[in-house]
Amino acid sequence: FFLSLKLEKKTKGKLQKQICQVVLDHFEKQYTAELGDAWSSVRDVLTSPWCWQHALLLNRFSQSPGLESSLAEQGFSPAFAAALPYLPAALRCYIRTAPGRFPSQKHQPGKLKEYYLLNAASLLPVLALEVKDGEDVLDLCAAPGGKSVAILQCACPGNFHCNEYDDLRSRWLEQTIESFIPDALINLIVVSKLDGRQIGDLQPEFYDKVLVDAPCSNDRSWLFSADPQQAVLRLTQRKELSSLQFQLLSSALKALRPGGSLVYSTCTLSKAENSDVINLILSSCRNVVPVDLSEMARGVSQEFTFLSGMQQHELLVLPEKGRAWGPMYVAKLKKTSST
Repeated sequence: FFLSLKLEKKTKGKLQKQICQVVLDHFEKQYTAELGDAWSSVRDVLTSPWCWQHALLLNRFSQSPGLESSLAEQGFSPAFAAALPYLPAALRCYIRTAPGRFPSQKHQPGKLKEYYLLNAASLLPVLALEVKDGEDVLDLCAAPGGKSVAILQCACPGNFHCNEYDDLRSRWLEQTIESFIPDALINLIVVSKLDGRQIGDLQPEFYDKVLVDAPCSNDRSWLFSADPQQAVLRLTQRKELSSLQFQLLSSALKALRPGGSLVYSTCTLSKAENSDVINLILSSCRNVVPVDLSEMARGVSQEFTFLSGMQQHELLVLPEKGRAWGPMYVAKLKKTSST
């Protein structure tokens, strides 16, 4: 009872977060132009935290006997029920249509957590990457670590390099890995704090698979910027993000072996940070081809709402009530030869 009371108070506190009007006005103008009629229903979800949902990614390294039956009793069911091109049996994610957040587990040194709370759409880049056992994998912008943890639920890479340039976020990444991954596997993981734009030159053609979950204008959190001045600064700097994203992608492609695959993802709806960045890479790199994601999209269409009219190598998840996942943009590329 005390736990539920505590959770209720915490939730009410979160709901009192104020929407930042300057950000909403900016989004209103931009996304009405870019998304058309779809924007109004997306806006309703993004501005209503009480209808947001959280998925549970179960940790295969820390099995809890009664957890799955307990989740079923609370209305959760397995995500990704349909046949997908890539869905390892060990990747188990539970979702429910009801909003609300499942209690998170505290970090305890020496004890592995049983599940990771996340936006279910953030697993799509991992499913698109299709990591197999023994492959050399780079997670270029890895903090806070959810996608790194998800990759390790799918397969055991030969080398797994998790990079995070920001010092504070890098410590967060290390703690996430320590909370979910056993010591025997941690020895296979390299955590670095390199500038992602330099990794391609430092480790050319070293990796089979690269994930670039790029720094972006996070639509959900930006809408609740507590400091209006910081919000104005963020919106001013927003124009520079696509340049950084392009540089990170260029570096990631250098780090990729010929025949290797790269997945690019963001948690923004912004076309400038999504399709425009990918189109620029495709038009400026001769040795890169797009990879069709439409089969994966069909397989997860029960769980997610996608923006129509996208190209076959890209997806944009639109949050809607009852399926409040996203925003999440995913694009997949393949390197055909050396530069």
